[in-house]
Amino acid sequence: MRKPLKITLWTVGVVVALPVLALTTTSIVNVVATKSDLAAITPYGELVPVDGKQMNVVVSGTGDETIVLLPGLGTAAPGLDFEPLIAELDDTHRVIAVEPFGTGLSDQTDSPRTAANIAAEVHEALQQLGVDRYVLMGHSIAGIYALEYSELYPDELVAFVGIDSSVPDQPGWDDPVPTDGLSELRTLGLLRVLSAIGGDTYAGMPYDEDTKEQMRFLTTKNSTAPTLLDEMDRTPENFASVSGQTFPSTLPVLLFVVQDDSDVDGWLELHEDQAASVDHGEVVPLDGEHYLHHTQSRQIARDTDELLTSLSVR
Repeated sequence: MRKPLKITLWTVGVVVALPVLALTTTSIVNVVATKSDLAAITPYGELVPVDGKQMNVVVSGTGDETIVLLPGLGTAAPGLDFEPLIAELDDTHRVIAVEPFGTGLSDQTDSPRTAANIAAEVHEALQQLGVDRYVLMGHSIAGIYALEYSELYPDELVAFVGIDSSVPDQPGWDDPVPTDGLSELRTLGLLRVLSAIGGDTYAGMPYDEDTKEQMRFLTTKNSTAPTLLDEMDRTPENFASVSGQTFPSTLPVLLFVVQDDSDVDGWLELHEDQAASVDHGEVVPLDGEHYLHHTQSRQIARDTDELLTSLSVR
């Protein structure tokens, strides 16, 4: 007959101590690695003054039309993330990728991340560059900010081009974005561990190794910083601020949409309704994932060129 298992105080101490030791180790490693990551960030783009701070923008190419790129929520380095699309557009257009506060090399800010504040800050950055007529092209949540933008500055917009852009009142719009504990997980080094386990998230995409490394460094810098966390927390508020809103009827709208999106019911139909609300609206379904500009930049650029050509001869 086996003897009963005796759980001693020593055993309990070991059980408790091992996780604490592991977390202490990952925390220390994270502090050292984070310092190294931040020191290895290579500047790109140019800084412009906005609201007493510095906002980074990447300007590339020349042409009669200017296209302004706005990122989706949580994109840590927009100027680098948009590189495949910039490369397709900047042969014939001036392209400006704006890195809103809390992303890329732009400053952090205490200003609430409301759609109105974000739109006003982007506008101020463009004013600093002397840009007052342009196509607004936005990914994901930028579709919500673009609605606010089109209400504030309608006379400056040539068109809106959406890259799987969010739409008002889409299913789940009022669900809070879970941010609780993210900062703590970063401090403990657990996000770094999970990232290492997950492997190369940019595998097979048109980025060189240096760019992928810089995007990882900037993810370390921005992904759990207060500015981005505030923007995430305000997502339901920002959706609510444009509930039922449409673009101005005279603003041409071109929407690139994931063709078979299983995450949001009626995703394609929602965009077809949005396109139908303006005089010149078009939806282009594409195969791929949410970040369509990672894999479909060539068609996005080609169809955007066709839209602008059609507008110039009207």
